[in-house]
Amino acid sequence: MLRTVRIGILLFVLLVVAQGAWIARGRTTDWKEPLRVVIYPISADSSAAADAYTAGLRRADFEPIADYLRQQARIYNLALRDPIEIYLAPRVDALPPATQRQANALEAVLWSLRLRFWAWRHDGYDGPKAHVRLFVLYFAPVANRRLAHSVGLQKGLLGVVNVFASPQMESENSIVITHELLHTFGATDKYDAATNRPRFPEGYAEPEAEPRYPQAKAEIMAGRVPLSDTQIAIPRDFEQVVIGAKTAQEINWRR
Repeated sequence: MLRTVRIGILLFVLLVVAQGAWIARGRTTDWKEPLRVVIYPISADSSAAADAYTAGLRRADFEPIADYLRQQARIYNLALRDPIEIYLAPRVDALPPATQRQANALEAVLWSLRLRFWAWRHDGYDGPKAHVRLFVLYFAPVANRRLAHSVGLQKGLLGVVNVFASPQMESENSIVITHELLHTFGATDKYDAATNRPRFPEGYAEPEAEPRYPQAKAEIMAGRVPLSDTQIAIPRDFEQVVIGAKTAQEINWRR
């Protein structure tokens, strides 16, 4: 009996959350007004480098993301001049629930619910109400360090983004943050998870180029520049990244 009650409560919570997410998603894809995106920085490893870096962050540090989306929106003739507005919340001194790359469907749902509850508890931002919240975890740039997979959720309009606390990595960090932000708008990954190679044609910035290689730019949801059948490169900055036609369609910039 108790198990039945627990399942019933969980189903009710999921129904309420799903309804709210459905309404919120509709608002984020009609592009009638700029979407407010709030960045919540976190010193993820409590290192001196991450502490100092996050303490020095300013809203202007994230404006290149808004500038990039403004420029890309013009390519697709979006009527809205400014797709997003970026805001910066106070630093969060807690870590979100750890992500599970190989989680099954139930584990993914439970993690999503835990993340939303955690985000509600640690939301210290008192500015304009956010449409999308991105919790950005900064790690000291230690040699050979590999960061965990970042996540952007369309259901919940939340993201957990792992980046390096280094001025030299700011451009690449901005690309990673934008990638996860676009996930919250409905964009899907366009690379092979096993190899990180962009999928052809949707993961190529110029799929019709002749010759096909080397490509000059990366599609943002593929995240790599294809140089040959076997070689890829990480884009250095937004000059090397475009929003491709399939991604534009997924986020409702293109019919």
